[in-house]
Amino acid sequence: MLFHAPLVRGRLVRRYKRFLADVELDGGAVVTAHIANTGAMLGLDRPGIEVWLSPAANPGRKLPWSWELCRIDGHLVGVNTAHPNAIAAEAVRDGRIAELAGYEHIRREVRYGRNSRIDLLLGAAGRPTCHVEVKNVHLRRGDWAEFPDAVTARGTKHLAELRGVVAEGGRAVMFYVVQRGDCRAFRPASDIDPAYAAALLDAARDGVEVICYTCVLSLEGITLGERLPLSLGGSR
Repeated sequence: MLFHAPLVRGRLVRRYKRFLADVELDGGAVVTAHIANTGAMLGLDRPGIEVWLSPAANPGRKLPWSWELCRIDGHLVGVNTAHPNAIAAEAVRDGRIAELAGYEHIRREVRYGRNSRIDLLLGAAGRPTCHVEVKNVHLRRGDWAEFPDAVTARGTKHLAELRGVVAEGGRAVMFYVVQRGDCRAFRPASDIDPAYAAALLDAARDGVEVICYTCVLSLEGITLGERLPLSLGGSR
C-alpha cells in the first residue's frame, strides 16, 4: 500500500477530541490533522514526537491533513486504522500470506451474521468461503504487540460472529495487522479488556483461526511483514 502523496514531517502538539491533532510542521506552521483512529493510542500521542502527515486527496476537505505515521524509539508506527484492510487485501492478492493462499476472489465489506460486515470475504472453486476479520494493532508493551488498547464491545461482537461462521461449517480467520515492526509476539491486552481477551480464547477453541503479522513501514508506504507467534492467554 503506497501513500497517495509524499508525507510531510512535523511534531505533535496535542491530540484532542479523539479525531483531531495539532501538529507543528518543520517550517513552524501549526496545522490541525484528522486522525483515523478511535482507540486510546497508548504511547503514541505524546507531545513532541515526530509525526508524518499526508495531504488530503480531496483539496476541498475540511481538514487538509491526515496523521499517518509517528516515530517511537526510532521505529515508524502506523496510526491510520483505515489502512490494515487494504494492506491485508493486497497481501492476499499477492500470495504473501501462507495461511490465506490460493483464494481467487476477494470481496470487501460484505454483510454477514447479525448486521455485521466482514472485512475480507475470500473465495475459490472447491473451497469453503473464508471470512477474514482484520484488526489494526499499534499497542506495544515490552516486546509484545497487544490488542485492544481500549475496551471494544464491537470487537467482541465480531468474534461471536466468526464463531457463528465456524458453527455453520465455514472458515473464519481473525487477522491482526500490527502497524509496526518492533514486536516479537502477539497477545490480547486482557488487563485493558478482559471480556475481549476471553472471547478471543473462546473463539480460537471453537475453531476460529488467529493469525498476526507485522508491517514494514516507510515514508512511501506500508506492506505486510512477518508472522508473529501468539500467546492467547493474555497480558495478565
